[in-house]
Amino acid sequence: MASHAIDHARIRIHRRVSIHPRTDARLSHAGKGATVVSVYAVVLTVLNLVFWVGILFNLPGTWLMVLVAALLEWWQPGQFMFSWTTLGVAAGLAVLGEVLAFVLGAAGSRHAGGSTRAAALAIVGSLVGGIIGTAIPVPVVGTLIGACLGAFAGSLIGDLWAGRPLFPSFEAGWGAAVGRFWGTMTKLAVGAVMVVILALAAFF
Repeated sequence: MASHAIDHARIRIHRRVSIHPRTDARLSHAGKGATVVSVYAVVLTVLNLVFWVGILFNLPGTWLMVLVAALLEWWQPGQFMFSWTTLGVAAGLAVLGEVLAFVLGAAGSRHAGGSTRAAALAIVGSLVGGIIGTAIPVPVVGTLIGACLGAFAGSLIGDLWAGRPLFPSFEAGWGAAVGRFWGTMTKLAVGAVMVVILALAAFF
């Protein structure tokens, strides 16, 4: 009797499994889909961190974050929780970061009486200095120091090229370096907020 009851139970379990194969397939597909989304979210967050570091090199890191998030939402609609509100907030923060960085960076040199040529070369100098400063074995800090020194050198060269006296050119160069520092720090802060917002939207 016990053996007969066990065989009967096995037959019932087999029938239930065979009756609902689609349910099992859906559960398996859902599990695979969740895994893929998690992988995308991890890759997105890592890319955003790379873009965030790129801000130190005068790269449009905040805009790259918005672009990649928008492309993922377009490529995999519904997989990520990047609503129009989330993307709009991210784009708004990117605009804010650019405006603050530009205003602070340009104001430093111009406030000290630097020429337009000096302001332009300060931007070029900060880019070159940031790349060279990366060789300093202190992550982020070396790049930032190099960018500030590059802004100083670029502004100084620009003013001397424009025929300004040496000491006023030094003063404008110092202003460009200070402006570059605070502009970069502000943009890094904005970029960090964007990284957190997009990561939360991707994972949750």
